[in-house]
Amino acid sequence: MKTNLDHLPHRKQRELARIVEVLHEEFEDALKEGTADFKKLGRILKIILFGSYARGTWVDEPHTRKGYKSDYDLLIIVNNRKLTDFAAYWHKAQDRLLRLQGVETPVSFIVHSRREVNTALREGRYFFVDIRKDGIVLYELDDEPLATPKPLSPADEYETARRHFVRIQRAINALKLAQTAATESVMFNDSAFLLHQAIEHSYATLLLTLTNYSPPSHNLKHLRQLAEDRDQRLVDVWPRDRQRHNAWFNIINEAYVKARYSDHYEITQEALDWLAERVGDLIAQVEHLCKDHLDRLRVEAENRSD
Repeated sequence: MKTNLDHLPHRKQRELARIVEVLHEEFEDALKEGTADFKKLGRILKIILFGSYARGTWVDEPHTRKGYKSDYDLLIIVNNRKLTDFAAYWHKAQDRLLRLQGVETPVSFIVHSRREVNTALREGRYFFVDIRKDGIVLYELDDEPLATPKPLSPADEYETARRHFVRIQRAINALKLAQTAATESVMFNDSAFLLHQAIEHSYATLLLTLTNYSPPSHNLKHLRQLAEDRDQRLVDVWPRDRQRHNAWFNIINEAYVKARYSDHYEITQEALDWLAERVGDLIAQVEHLCKDHLDRLRVEAENRSD
């Protein structure tokens, strides 16, 4: 795998070096009170930069494209699947990176064990295949290579993507239910939760259909970043040039937990109406992108079978 960051400005290289330091610090802190063997032996094996900053296609122009700014996307590989538990070992690192002085670029990361990554590569999951091909190693404990990918046949790739695309119906259903709930003020929180689910299912559908992978996350910002990195036409779904629109997206991002369990969660009719309109646009965009992708896969599979 590649290790060279020369295509990035020195400022970006310094930011990434600091991010790697913080990830190690917070991981070590999360393990220090552990007595179980898997904690005592817990190690970060690799930290890999992937996505737009690895490919050289990042956008860092917050005053254009409605304020869009690419994230650093990182894959953290650990030596035990138990250490991938985000709440137990990684949420403090995520919180610290949000406030880290000297790092102006947002950071998104996923965590998997080496066995999980190698299994995904052997199964031909193209999200991980792309990372192995284009990713840049920022840190590695040893030089053990990742598994050699086994690409899916065009027919299998098409069938896998087709099965994933069916999930878009869950997003459509959640949006319909959210709009019904929004007609009564006593159900505003229910509407917010359902809108969260519509957004989550939309992004998961796109990621699964296009890459055969979606992280097990309810964080809409993270899912949005991964999806927009696949196709920047999705950026325009969420205007970022008005403070209240950003605030409403943050409110809906919190709805998975707070709309159901917090007595202090509040959302307005105006926010629900705007969010529902945006979600409708998101679903339409996801359907369009996925159908285009499926059409290309189908044609390729048919050509290969001739």
